[in-house]
Amino acid sequence: MEKMLSKVAKTFTPSPIQELSYLAQKRNAINLAEGFPDFPAPDYIKDAAVSAIKSDFNQYRHVQGICDHVARIMKDMHGLDVNPDTDIGICCGQTEAFAAALFAVIDPGDEVVLFDPSYETYEGCIRMAGGIPVFVPLDPPYWTLDPDKFEKAFTGRTKAVILNSPHNPTGKVFTKDELETIAGVCRSRDCLAITDEVYEHFTYDNVKHISLASLPGMLERTIITSSLSKTFSVTGWRIGWAIASAPLASAVRNVHIRVTDCAPAPFQEAALTALRSPPEYFKSLRREYEDKRNYIVELLTRIGLQIQFKPQGSFFLFAELPENSQLSDVEFVKELIEQAGVVAVPGCGFFHPSFSSEREKNHQNRYVRFAFCKSNATLAAAAEKLAAFPHADATRLNLC
Repeated sequence: MEKMLSKVAKTFTPSPIQELSYLAQKRNAINLAEGFPDFPAPDYIKDAAVSAIKSDFNQYRHVQGICDHVARIMKDMHGLDVNPDTDIGICCGQTEAFAAALFAVIDPGDEVVLFDPSYETYEGCIRMAGGIPVFVPLDPPYWTLDPDKFEKAFTGRTKAVILNSPHNPTGKVFTKDELETIAGVCRSRDCLAITDEVYEHFTYDNVKHISLASLPGMLERTIITSSLSKTFSVTGWRIGWAIASAPLASAVRNVHIRVTDCAPAPFQEAALTALRSPPEYFKSLRREYEDKRNYIVELLTRIGLQIQFKPQGSFFLFAELPENSQLSDVEFVKELIEQAGVVAVPGCGFFHPSFSSEREKNHQNRYVRFAFCKSNATLAAAAEKLAAFPHADATRLNLC
């Protein structure tokens, strides 16, 4: 039956992560791999969802109030004037908003520039839309953007740029200068930008997230995607949105309607409660995650991993293997599972070797991604298990 598959479907193959997931389950390993919180969402948000279900908000629904609150947040955070009636589409999570944005603007043969490493969903969505991904490597260890590499990636077929900041997997927050570079090329080449800003509230050490759309001339050529998932610890609720100028937003909504029709109705109602959260909620969130970030940096340093770049945002840490390690990233993660009972993600799944020079390929199996969006109890349990790891200094792993 394989001959019945589409050309795109045939390119989607299982990754090493699936094999590692099976290993991790057998070992009952602590999950520092997947980017979801393992602690409860705030009670007042869960209560709002329960209330919505009991009030029979169970049918197709579009809650305009979400758009009103999202528009207010964009004004408060970034000074953006967004019309809640025309410029926002509610989707089934950021992932669907992102896919709908690509399907709305990309034609077969269009090239889409994105950065390497990057979250794996981006390339798949580009290919499903008929587009051609073109990767621009970020330079380790600080994952900086080289303006020359970026501009040289553009051709007469380039239609859009993908930007994820704060960044998964590295934890990088793109600087104002880097954003100016991206915006300048978009304006001069008359290209669109599609951004993934789901980690917008997760920045540390007084680093500020700047939305690309806030730069001169970019609001009308940017589609912003984000969601409720990370900020309120509800990754399974699937409430996200796309923000764009009215014609672009209308196209995204039209695609969304033909794919899923509407986001889950009771969780849309609960989103209203979440988005009304006071400023202190977001400040507390940032403080708590900064503490978790500091904890895992210290923890992984103790087992010999190299952390030259401390995450500035998101809730991921991209750690380099010990300098003297002869293992690949996949082999290291297998050893981590089997000998310590902790699972992480090999970095190779975020890189795209066919777009890299030989020098750049040298580091692409040298990184492992850890998620620190876990309870303090989970992180402490991971520390205890890692004390037995061969690379660990057990006398220094009591971090509690």
